Amino acid sequence: MTLYLLERAWLGHRFADDVLVEVEDGRFTSVTPDSDPARAIPVRGLVVPGLADTHSHAFHRALRGRTQRERGTFWTWRDQMYAVAGRLDPETYLALARATYREMAAAGITAVGEFHYLHHQPDGTPYDDPNEMGAVLVEAARQAGIRITLLDTLYLSSGFGQPPSGAQVRYSDGDAETWMRRVEALPAADHLVVGAALHSVRAVPREALDPVAGWVGVRPLHVHLSEQVAENQACLEAYGVTPTRLLADHGLLGSATSLVHATHLTDDDITLIGDAGAHASFCPTTERDLGDGIGPSCRLRDAGARLTLGSDSHAVIDLFEEMRALELDERLATQQRGHWSAAELLACATTTGHASLGWDDAGAIAVGQRADLVVVDPLSVRTAGTGRDEAAIVFAATAEDVQRVMADGRWVVEEGDRHEIGQELDDAIGRRIWEDHA
Repeated sequence: MTLYLLERAWLGHRFADDVLVEVEDGRFTSVTPDSDPARAIPVRGLVVPGLADTHSHAFHRALRGRTQRERGTFWTWRDQMYAVAGRLDPETYLALARATYREMAAAGITAVGEFHYLHHQPDGTPYDDPNEMGAVLVEAARQAGIRITLLDTLYLSSGFGQPPSGAQVRYSDGDAETWMRRVEALPAADHLVVGAALHSVRAVPREALDPVAGWVGVRPLHVHLSEQVAENQACLEAYGVTPTRLLADHGLLGSATSLVHATHLTDDDITLIGDAGAHASFCPTTERDLGDGIGPSCRLRDAGARLTLGSDSHAVIDLFEEMRALELDERLATQQRGHWSAAELLACATTTGHASLGWDDAGAIAVGQRADLVVVDPLSVRTAGTGRDEAAIVFAATAEDVQRVMADGRWVVEEGDRHEIGQELDDAIGRRIWEDHA
């Protein structure tokens, strides 16, 4: 058992001073504000719970800064992403994912939802262990010191009846039943929740949806949904309904469902999502990087949906930026201010985000919760003078202001680690991926 005295900590509804927390076996066993015990270890700074990144494609990190050289759309960016997907093997993927997850940890992220579809060898042949690439991601998270929800992804079509081609052959198990058996064979681990994902309605034929709905049970289920207008139009042409209605009609829209992006929705879509109490995983930095558009975050919230945040393609890894982007994007769309409070945005990144990934016992500094702590510098050039409260965290701080991070009672990031993490990223990306294919 270890005692820490948190100088100023977020307790879910307010910041409190001198918060004494007792940590035992990776959990908070007591939380007492306004304490002053001499024997506790002091933790200086603004302290918030661990953040949850609900949507990640770890291998997309290799694209940062390398896809900005020419004009195009989401679809031209996708071609560049496929080129990286075709290059990775278990060794290079472990190095890349570990470095990416270490960058996440340094940004205050203690749990990640990894939307995993890079399953097989470049020609589509399974590895000797069909789950080798998934196991690599689980091991990368363990080495980085964070938890992972492996959202193993079903991908059967390149688009409404078209067979997978090119790099996509790595993604496909051939049919839903083979995918289900492979997911069920994933080994357990203390830092792992095994979830499931449908890549999108364009990548999973309608006839596969009912078997998935009957199998998925209480697993977290994540789906790319209505990220592009073209996807909606193609779904209407193929099935006569929107992607949201298609999922609802097949029993795949519920409280354990997370709809990633949810950018281009009809009024009926928003009602269906809200009535289901589903999550919507917004990834604003990626959505603006790819030119996707601005999703209806407030309308979804007001309808009953629960908003979470992801870094997706890792154009940046900074959940502080994702938090404030929900509010700032609404300001751009409506020309008005004050749609989301800082406390609401913190909840999106902490308790709600963790719950959507199957970690109901994380995201709060409270008794019984996992002992995750993120220490933010209140005197950086960004945070100094901003009030040392939730608005300072959400609207001023960045990932660069994170000084230390604890996950499950263990300090996984200390001051001074950033340079080492940067060197690891440079090696994993610059040398192993790009230079090897120059």
